[in-house]
Amino acid sequence: MAITGDGARTDRRGNGRPPETSAKSPAERLLDHLGPVEGSFDFDELGDFGLFAGTDMEHLIEPIAKAGPGSRLGPLEKIHVFWFSGMSCDGCSVSVTGATTPSIESLLLGTHPGLPRVILHHPVLTHESGPHYGAAAVRAVNGELDAPYAIVLEGSIADETRAMETGGHWAGNGEAPWGPGGAHRTVTAEEWVARLAPGAAASIAIGTCATWGGIPASYGNPTGAMSLMDFLGEEYRSAFGLPVVNVPGCPPIGDNFNETVAAILYFLQGFGPLPEFDELGRPAWLFGETVHRHCVRGAYYEEGSFAQEFGDPNCLVEIGCWGPVVNCNITSRGMVEHVGGCMNAGAPCVGCTMPGFPDKFTPRWKTPPGSKASTTTSRLVGSIIRPLRLFTNEHLNREVSWDLHDNVPSGWAVEKPEPGRVKDLGHRFYDRLRRSNDTSRNGHEPRGKRIEWTERRDPTTERVLPGGEEE
Repeated sequence: MAITGDGARTDRRGNGRPPETSAKSPAERLLDHLGPVEGSFDFDELGDFGLFAGTDMEHLIEPIAKAGPGSRLGPLEKIHVFWFSGMSCDGCSVSVTGATTPSIESLLLGTHPGLPRVILHHPVLTHESGPHYGAAAVRAVNGELDAPYAIVLEGSIADETRAMETGGHWAGNGEAPWGPGGAHRTVTAEEWVARLAPGAAASIAIGTCATWGGIPASYGNPTGAMSLMDFLGEEYRSAFGLPVVNVPGCPPIGDNFNETVAAILYFLQGFGPLPEFDELGRPAWLFGETVHRHCVRGAYYEEGSFAQEFGDPNCLVEIGCWGPVVNCNITSRGMVEHVGGCMNAGAPCVGCTMPGFPDKFTPRWKTPPGSKASTTTSRLVGSIIRPLRLFTNEHLNREVSWDLHDNVPSGWAVEKPEPGRVKDLGHRFYDRLRRSNDTSRNGHEPRGKRIEWTERRDPTTERVLPGGEEE
């Protein structure tokens, strides 16, 4: 957005907006309320308190890190990542620790080919504690950091101005010497994000709470919770020109997040173009398909076969699955190392990756109202499709010689009757259809009959057995 000489704002399309309708973003309003800050930590005063082995995580890992001129593909040797926790359950952090493509360990050690080393400042995983935990973030705010940085938000952002009215806060993330006279005061996740986002190389929201507001922002909440995108506003761009990147899920698939981070880091290194993101900032290659299109139970929907209770192997739509209309790759990727995931494990999709979650997906585990038309149609079509497929399956489940001899040489098939005359004629007709466009066919019997199979006689009586033909 640009500001014209008379104070009016114009949007990216050049359309003028009157000054009275050009509201500031929540982040801008918060900074106006708090005012600028200065000051840093006195490290001589802090000493080693909160530092195991007397050193911080970056320098402790540095001797074994692999990133360097020979392994990376661009100018960045390292990048700081500041991870803040808002209105969160920490499930996103747990899911990321299980990611493998790439793993969090390979990012921290710089062993992923071509990527800079990630210096992670995480409230749980970081080595530092106490005042040392926030020291790097304070240096970033003051422009004193020795490398570019990105920010990650887990959990939704609460409206801290509401809490400030009574002298409290919603989501404190450490302290900084920003109080009167340089005194330490609590700094909230909201304040950290507001101060760091303008200079960040990228701002990434992980999980549905951070991407869309999620459960903390559902109807009736008292916190004014919102997403990172809502907080920074539609005009936000990072220092590298990126809008907010969103990786939703409750929790998200860890590999979805780490893969997105790797793609952005390749872009920041100048190794390639930015991959495609959709209009909501989601990685398009991960959220371009619906759950249903790759669901392991999708064929049951097509055949009109629906589960009536949990534990049934059929399609789960009628016990509350929203998969046909939800953008997520859980069914094709699995939750951890391509294993698990809601529908894969028998649970219906509740829409946790979607902006409308949870309010638009309640009540849970009830048949979605719009599904009645499609499930009724599926049942009608399935009543024809299922018998036809079973008929073909029965034919293809037999060797050619078994058809010719009217016998399955298996002890397991003793009680199973052979196909009757009607089915046999149907199978022959099916074979003729199958071979009708086979350009390699010749004069042989379409079912693969060979001369030595035309007779099968009892060696004792010389009687022609069923399936043979008399000369």
